[in-house]
Amino acid sequence: MSDASGRFDPPNSRPAREPMFNVPLVVLLIAVSMPTLFFFQRDLPDMGMSMAFAPIDLEQGRWGGLLTAMLLHGGWTHAIMNAVAALAFGTPVARLFGTKVGPTVFLLFYLVCGVLASLGYGLIHWGSSEPMVGASGAVFGLIGAATRLLGGQGRVLPMGDRRVIGAAITWMAVNVVTGMIGGLPGAEGARIAWEAHAVGFVVGFLAIGPLGRMFGSGAAPHP
Repeated sequence: MSDASGRFDPPNSRPAREPMFNVPLVVLLIAVSMPTLFFFQRDLPDMGMSMAFAPIDLEQGRWGGLLTAMLLHGGWTHAIMNAVAALAFGTPVARLFGTKVGPTVFLLFYLVCGVLASLGYGLIHWGSSEPMVGASGAVFGLIGAATRLLGGQGRVLPMGDRRVIGAAITWMAVNVVTGMIGGLPGAEGARIAWEAHAVGFVVGFLAIGPLGRMFGSGAAPHP
């Protein structure tokens, strides 16, 4: 008589069930912070624009906006889109780094991608006084990193892998087209620059290789 239900199987022989919600905590906190901070941003006298970043800040020695601009968004749609993208693409990156020092490494990686994305935008548009806000540069850093992880079964794929090249070209094409047609929906009030997205993507794309070798958990990453 067969046991189709598996009721008499030894406990250790049954496959472990995946949790329904297994987003790493650090990723979840970053994603939730975006709409939460925007909720409070709306009550600021200038909608937080004093903390935005403008390229002219570099010329005048004001560097704080490189970081604080990441805490601001141009609208609910902008904040929610970045939150959803952070959840989707931050999860495989955070899992690669593991749980010991992984959350700290992930947070620093995220912040560095965002700061360098804003810095790159500032250098490209040197002297401009037009403000930009948003965590999009940092999120694109996560997208760049995840581009080399998706399909790698927990390993960082080589930059020359055909899947990686194809995905990178697609992301950059979408990013440029988005910038050319006038920006992201819900980003009224300040510029959300496609150039910053591109710089963030490149930073994440390049940095995930050495970071995967230093902090990657599980299978060893590709060079």
